[in-house]
Amino acid sequence: METYDVIIIGAGPGGYVCAIRAGQLGLKAALVEKDSALGGTCLNVGCIPSKALLESSELFHQARHGLSVHGIEPASVKLNLPQMMARKGSIVKELTDGIALLMKKNKVTVIKGTGILKAPGRVAVQDAEGEREIAAKAVVLATGSVPVQLPFLPFDGVRVVTSTEALAFDQVPQSLVVIGAGAIGLEMGSVWNRLGAKVTVIELLPRVAPFADAQMSTLLERALKAQGMVFKLNCKVSGAAAEGEKVTVNFQNDKGEAESVACDRLLVAVGRKPNSIAAGIREAGVELAEAGRVKVDGRFQTNLPGVYAIGDLIRGPMLAHKAMEEGVALAEILAGKPGHVNYDAVPNVVYTHPELACAGLTEEQCKEQGIPVRTGKFYFKANGRAKSLGSEEGMTKVIAHAETDKLLGVHIVGPRASDMIAEAVAVMEFGGSAEDIGRTCHAHPTLSEVLKEAALNVDKRAIHG
Repeated sequence: METYDVIIIGAGPGGYVCAIRAGQLGLKAALVEKDSALGGTCLNVGCIPSKALLESSELFHQARHGLSVHGIEPASVKLNLPQMMARKGSIVKELTDGIALLMKKNKVTVIKGTGILKAPGRVAVQDAEGEREIAAKAVVLATGSVPVQLPFLPFDGVRVVTSTEALAFDQVPQSLVVIGAGAIGLEMGSVWNRLGAKVTVIELLPRVAPFADAQMSTLLERALKAQGMVFKLNCKVSGAAAEGEKVTVNFQNDKGEAESVACDRLLVAVGRKPNSIAAGIREAGVELAEAGRVKVDGRFQTNLPGVYAIGDLIRGPMLAHKAMEEGVALAEILAGKPGHVNYDAVPNVVYTHPELACAGLTEEQCKEQGIPVRTGKFYFKANGRAKSLGSEEGMTKVIAHAETDKLLGVHIVGPRASDMIAEAVAVMEFGGSAEDIGRTCHAHPTLSEVLKEAALNVDKRAIHG
């Protein structure tokens, strides 16, 4: 029987990063993956392909509607959807091939097949040739998550789809209904809205991006409405019926009245759930917490000795970068080093235009927890770099403790917010203050100056606003 120091089941962001770090630390690691390509949902049918389409669709939208203000008037702009999809596919392949090379570089053994936890230290691998067992001192469960399916609205992969199918439509639907106004729903809705579909988003809660600061959620909704997206908030979907080439979605509006909307495609994006029915997790006796999450302690260990879990399977937000951090931390723990993830400083991003990015507590959460705060805000419309880009929508909000000035949260709606949030996370990791950001010299003109001005405005001393 083949033996290893660690066996990782699942080659998504958590699993493959854990394998790389384990290899760097001198551990003999095996990575078991059932799919032909490494990278999991994120790289193959999630984060990366969606961002490729978001970028391409934004360029198409700008070419049609946003260039004349710059003095650029293209004679004609045509959509070549097959080429757009081909570009997306080539990016995914390049990155998945790169992960395979990283496995070789770090001496990680990649085993293609379905990994099944048989007992602590024992994993069965099932492939086309049959089943074999491998053993290790530690087994890491990293099987990720799967889309939530509404019980009255099963996926058919054609009319009623998940984000996987929505990333690969062979033509632009005339109309698209999206159920769910979280990151996936807003991003995929944005892609097809830019390419010409009439997009209607139905959300059970009273605002888009419900995890975000309420003020920032309102700003994002306003911007997306201006781009043509229609929102039905505080509405409950009751069912849908396929009629020929159309799907009719029935729902109750915010007044309790029955409404319906017909569409060519229906994207159900109401969230994801831990894939804890995979890899023999339940059968092996791994203890589960709420919503099917695997219960782990502070060192990522389950109730079974030597069996660990990371990523979407366990606590915290279902984000690729969170899973990566856990993968690194666990590998270091297994190598006898300290490993830690600061869940209070995990950024969250919605890659629409403008983008929404946030880290730390919202104003509402601070109020609920009785934390006294001061806030500073600054709008992109007063920033020279934003004006030159022609992207002036949105603002940055900095939340600091009213007594200590400790940075508690940063929330951004605006251009390139996904890149800007990293500075805030770094300051939060070091336990820094709003003053630290405000006193730091930022290059001029840059978008990051909006964060500096918002930090200064905590003490009502913004320079340019």
